[in-house]
Amino acid sequence: MTFDWWTFGLQTVNVLILIWILGRFFWRPVAGMIEQRRRQAQDLLEQARRDKEAAARALAEAEERSDGFAAEREAILARARQEAVEAKRVLMEQAQAEAARARSAAAADLARRRQDSEQEWAAQAGRLAVTIAGRLAARLDGAAVRAAFLHWLIEKLGAQSEQTRQSLVTGGAVELISATPLDNSEQSRIGAALASALGAAPELAFLVDPALIAGLELRTPHFALSNSWRADLAEILAELSHDRRN
Repeated sequence: MTFDWWTFGLQTVNVLILIWILGRFFWRPVAGMIEQRRRQAQDLLEQARRDKEAAARALAEAEERSDGFAAEREAILARARQEAVEAKRVLMEQAQAEAARARSAAAADLARRRQDSEQEWAAQAGRLAVTIAGRLAARLDGAAVRAAFLHWLIEKLGAQSEQTRQSLVTGGAVELISATPLDNSEQSRIGAALASALGAAPELAFLVDPALIAGLELRTPHFALSNSWRADLAEILAELSHDRRN
């Protein structure tokens, strides 16, 4: 048996060519595909790892936010309770103050009404007393009473200024008012007394006013000398009213 080196050489070349062809057109693409699949699998694993880490971070943040929300909720509820307590306290204080003001106003109003009632009753009593006194005084009217009022009228004229007395003489007609009509003799006597007090006879106009009750009064457009029961009783009533106010 002989060994054929040419055949062996050709077969060796064929094997090498086959290996080159397989490496060129089969193993290299397959290796590339395997490497590509490996890289894709690695990328998927890396992405999965990142997703897992992101999910873990999101879960931690969610838990943290949940804890924060719970704490904030408790804080809000605490503030709301505190504000409710404070609002209740303020409302209670306002209600108490309003009630106190209402009681004070009611007491003041009651006191004012009582005072007004007392003053009204006192005023009515005073007016009634003055009315009774006026009716009693009216019964005293007569020559003697008019003589007394004439005396008081002369005294009041003496207390007037010189200018006032002169104006009664030179200022025109002077009204002399009496509660009842005067006869001629009384008119003459009163005129003479006034002339003596004034130093000259004034121009007198005798008038009657029953409201005087009793007395004699002098009037001009710019002067009035009250001298009657009416004036006295009015003064008494004014004093009574003043005493009630004080």
